[in-house]
Amino acid sequence: MKKLVIASNNSGKLREFQAMLAPLGIEVLTQAQLGISEAEEPHCTFVENALAKARHVSKASGLPALADDSGICVAALGGAPGVYSARYAGDNPKSDARNNEKLLQVMQGVADRRAHYYCVLVLVHHADDPQPLIAEGEWHGEIAHEERGAGGFGYDPMFWLPEQGRMSSELTHDEKTLLSHRGKAMRILLQKLKLE
Repeated sequence: MKKLVIASNNSGKLREFQAMLAPLGIEVLTQAQLGISEAEEPHCTFVENALAKARHVSKASGLPALADDSGICVAALGGAPGVYSARYAGDNPKSDARNNEKLLQVMQGVADRRAHYYCVLVLVHHADDPQPLIAEGEWHGEIAHEERGAGGFGYDPMFWLPEQGRMSSELTHDEKTLLSHRGKAMRILLQKLKLE
């Protein structure tokens, strides 16, 4: 595989994917570079949404495609916001700041702060690939009572890591790649790619 299209317009995710795929010598293109619209994400599971995005971009580009669907799942909220993490506070427009503000409001007075980030990656070699490569990763922590830190994106400023004694947003890029749900899933996917 010499070229791969990333089925995302999220700049934070794109940076992470490009850095992780660079050692394999795969040219990484984005769907925006190719003028491909975003796919619908109508499903209630991460894996179905990721597969829909990968197939959509592969069909439009004629190239292998890698899609991710990820989000934060809060135990006290029954796994919400889950697949709706990026648009938890609405999508007109999508806003990390508004999503964080809503989650902090919903969690006021809640004692159980356990949460985890979840990521599923799906790579299709072509749009009708019957055996897509699928990799998952989880990253456990807690929802903090207030935001802190300037790094990362999404819910990182409020994702407390007890073992690190820091917020996700206070980690270096390399630390986040090592610990994060996306980093874990990507390492599994890279192992699967090397076995092909």
